[in-house]
Formats: sequence, C-alpha cells, structure tokens
Amino acid sequence: MQLLDGLLIILLGICLFTDLKSRKIYNKVLLPVLFLTLVIQIISNGWSGLSSSLLGLFVGFLILLIPYMMKGMGAGDVKLMAVIGAIQGPLFIVTTAVYMAVIGGVVALLLILFRLIKTKQWFSLFHRNSLMTYGMKLAVVRSHSSNQTLPYGVAIVGGALCTMIFQGVIRL
Repeated sequence: MQLLDGLLIILLGICLFTDLKSRKIYNKVLLPVLFLTLVIQIISNGWSGLSSSLLGLFVGFLILLIPYMMKGMGAGDVKLMAVIGAIQGPLFIVTTAVYMAVIGGVVALLLILFRLIKTKQWFSLFHRNSLMTYGMKLAVVRSHSSNQTLPYGVAIVGGALCTMIFQGVIRL
C-alpha cells in the first residue's frame, strides 16, 4: 500500500465518522490532507504528479458541483470528492463517482422505504399504481423528517473504498 493510499483510508475513516455523527465534513480535516497530498505528489512524482493531483481535484469538485448548487448535498461532500480526486487522480475519482452513485441510490431507496413504513404510507403505493400518487407520497415522507436526510459522505466513502478494493489496493 502506498503512502497516499494510507492517507486516503485515514481521511475516509475520519470523514465517515464525522458525517455520521454530526452531518459535517470538516475543512480542518480536508485542507491539511490536501496540502500534504500536493507536497507528497511533488516530492514523489514531480510536476506530473502535481498536475495529476490538480486534475483529480478539479474533476472531483465538478462531479458534485451541480447537485450542491441544487441543494442536494453539502459543501463538505463536494470538497471531500475534490480531495479524494487530488489524492488518487482523475480516473480514480470518476470510478469512485460511479460506485458512489450506486451506493447513494440504494441507501436513498432504503431510507425512502423506511420512512414510508414508519409513516404508514407504504400501503398507498400498492393501492394506486400511478407515478402521481407515488410522487405525492414521497413529498409527504420528505416533509415529515428533515433530520433523517442521507449523509452522502457515507456513499462517497463507500464509493472510494469500492474503487480501492476493485483496483486491488485493499485486499479482502
């Protein structure tokens, strides 16, 4: 395992913990890791390492920029993706985004189903089989509890770990 791989695993662990505990991904964690990453890239790979790191940072930032602008997620999620991109590069962050989307979709679906069951609205999904009814039920579920939003850092961390596993960085 490389130094940057270890740094990424530590970052993912800290961000997973803070996102689950307080729904925040802190700049005081992200910025030192970003700075350390850039230094390590320059020392070990020169200007090509720095350029790869900056490209990964940019790609990671762009991936979640539109969802952030639409208020679909927090700024910490966007910055976490950017730092992951800086650590591992643009190809890694694009692969991570694919796994992140799948994991986020599954978790969101489970959360919706849990809320439907909790609010006893699930039966109406099967009573009337129309998208309009389904959409209205989701709006009711969404309005019931905003404190049960999805901490998307979980999906980001899961996506990065899946990428590391399938690239052979982490062996199970």
